[in-house]
This record gives sequence, structure tokens and C-alpha cells, in this order.
Amino acid sequence: MERENVMIVIIFVAFLVIAIVCCIYLYWNDKKMYQEVYQMLDDILDGKPIVQSDIKEGRISALANKGKRVQEKMNLEIANAMEEKEQVKGLISNMSHQLKTPLANVMMYEEILAKEDFQSENYYKFLNKMQVQSEKIEWILQSLFKMVKLEQNVISFEADNLPIKDTVLDAVNIVYGKADKKNIEIEVEAYSDCVLYHNRKWTTEVFANLLENAIKYTKTGGKIRIKVNPYEMYTSISFIDNGIGIKTEELTEVCKRFYRSSDVANVEGSGIGLYLSKMILEKEKGYLNITSEHGVGSNFSVFLQNCKK
Repeated sequence: MERENVMIVIIFVAFLVIAIVCCIYLYWNDKKMYQEVYQMLDDILDGKPIVQSDIKEGRISALANKGKRVQEKMNLEIANAMEEKEQVKGLISNMSHQLKTPLANVMMYEEILAKEDFQSENYYKFLNKMQVQSEKIEWILQSLFKMVKLEQNVISFEADNLPIKDTVLDAVNIVYGKADKKNIEIEVEAYSDCVLYHNRKWTTEVFANLLENAIKYTKTGGKIRIKVNPYEMYTSISFIDNGIGIKTEELTEVCKRFYRSSDVANVEGSGIGLYLSKMILEKEKGYLNITSEHGVGSNFSVFLQNCKK
């Protein structure tokens, strides 16, 4: 009996010791885990790489995996925020650059007009010049507002299946006066009207931008051809000129925001038109293709989706 009691005591003590050892082990294990979790959180907050392995089994590895995913997401958000910040800085800088010259001209003409007799010939000449610069400022601001709204998806952009001939004629009517002043012929090659997926107002702006560029960079007495070619899924509307053309290395650059070639530095322009056109076409699920030979001419082809019958 006494022996049995001793055995019971020994077993109890053994269980007690095992329990204490287990508790100590769990305590130190949890303490280690908490320390590693704290270290991970500190690394995330400090932007340091997480050193804990995420490929082993166990709670620490699972937490390390989650921590690394959180860190990657935070880094991506920070990178996007920095990119947006740089874009805003660039936009403000470019806006200032675009508006600087016409604003300076307006101020100069204002000073001249203040000294002129309003009945003199020079008075109305400078008044007209000031009006032209004011209109340029308004055009630049309107283009910038459109650009920002399209970039931020603020504009409600709706496209539909519409005949393309009316849209082409709208654009030609807008630029006809400018072409006539330079004695530039706009020839529209005969084609059968077709229904394409587009927004008439915005696509007219794209076509007008392309035609205005063609007129601007084509010498007096030049020619612009408009060709419409239907394909299986898309129809191309091409604007072909015999102007100054574009260098091969600049073909991928001309549609970037505010880009202007050094060849046309002395020609009035903003570097917004092609960028706007590209964005509009993307909204319509279309695209712009450019081919050109420097010194010979350019071909700007707009591709719009055919109407599904």
C-alpha cells in the first residue's frame, strides 16, 4: 500500500514537472513568436525587408508570408503615390510653360495699347493680336481640362454605332478655313459610308486634331488625302499629308503628353493634341497607327471597330 502511494506521488510529481516544462516551453515559444511578430511589424513600418522565412511550415512562416504581402502592397501604394505626385508636378510645370508665352504676349500688347491712340491703325492691329493670344490661352486651358478629365475618367464617355461619313465631314468643315489660307487641298477619296463604333463629338475632335497637324506641318500649296478602308474587325480612316514628316526615332514619342519635336520648336503648338486623340480612341476601343518618312510626309490612321451586325 505504501509502495503504491509512493508510485502515485512519483507519477504526480513527474506529470507536474512535465506540465511546468511544457508551460515554460510554450511561454518562451510564444515570447519568441511575439518578438518575431514585433520585429516584422517594425520592419514593415520602417520599410525594411522582412528577414523571417515564409517558406517553412508554422505560424511564424504564415505570418511572414502575410507580412511580406502587406509590405508589397504598401510599397506599391507608395510607388503609385510618388508617381502621381511626379505627374502632378510635371503637369503644373508643363501648364506653366504652355501658358507663359501667350500670357507674356497679352501683357505686352496691353502695355502697347495703353500708350496707343484708340483711333490709330496700330491700336486695332495690336488689339487683334491680343485677341488671338487670348484665344490661344483659352484653347490650351480647354485642352488641359479635357486631358485631365479623360485621365481621371471624370467625363461620361458614351460611344455608339454611327455612320462615319458625317463625322469625317464635321472635322473637314472645322479645318477647311485654315487649309484654304495655306492653299492646301483636302481630298476625300470616294468610299461607301459605314457604321462604326464611336462618339461623334469626340471622334470629330480626333479627326480635326490630325487634320490641323497636317495643315500646320505641310507647306503652302500642299495636299492632304483622307482614305477610308474597311477590314474584318476594324475600319481605318487615314489622314495622309506631304508635309515635313516625322523621324523614325520619334514615332513612338509623338503621342506622349506635351512632347514636341525639336524640328518644330519654332512652330506654334502645345504637344497635347495627339495625346488627347490617343486617349479618346482608347475610350472608343480603337487605336492610332502612325507611319512617316522624314521630309516626305506622314500617314495617321485611326482604327475604329466595325458595327456588329
